[in-house]
Amino acid sequence: MGLTETAAPVFTNPLERSARKLGSPGRAFGNQARVIDPDSGVEQAVGVAGEIVVRGENVMAAYYKAPAESARAFTADGWLRTGDLGYRDEQGFYFITGRLKELIIKGGENIAPREIDEVLLAHPAVLEAAAFAIPDPLYGQEIAAGVVLKPGEVGDDLIAFCRHHLGPFKTPARILLIEELPKGPSGKVQRLRLPNLIAQDR
Repeated sequence: MGLTETAAPVFTNPLERSARKLGSPGRAFGNQARVIDPDSGVEQAVGVAGEIVVRGENVMAAYYKAPAESARAFTADGWLRTGDLGYRDEQGFYFITGRLKELIIKGGENIAPREIDEVLLAHPAVLEAAAFAIPDPLYGQEIAAGVVLKPGEVGDDLIAFCRHHLGPFKTPARILLIEELPKGPSGKVQRLRLPNLIAQDR
């Protein structure tokens, strides 16, 4: 895993196949990394999710002619804020759980959309899924999800399936069945475009 701002990988798995961890981009590589609380900047304990930050000689000094954006990109003590949410395990492997700007904040609780994605993707009728935030007068934000079904499937029990695996609080209030998820040139799902589909469907 690497970033444009690091000009090189920041995490990598060991060459030895048996030492790799599926689902993890690996350990810090050629730089330092840690997980912090996005608000306080305090380093999180092992296994506790937060924002992943990196520091090292491969990390940029600043954005070109953009001092305000550069200031926002770094913590006060010089760590680059990747914008990625994740955690570190006891062996130093990092796991990505989502993007900070895509975080759903429902009733003051932070919910990583990927957690909902993974439950929906476990349903036998679902081909693709992406959860996202929609405005809510009671909670501030509520959970919705865009779902692409496999050919011939109906998927009429998706809410009940989520409630069973996630509990009521993390279950999407609305699931929008669509033909395809919006994606960028690299094939990544553009989660922040999904609320527009809800608005068009009303």
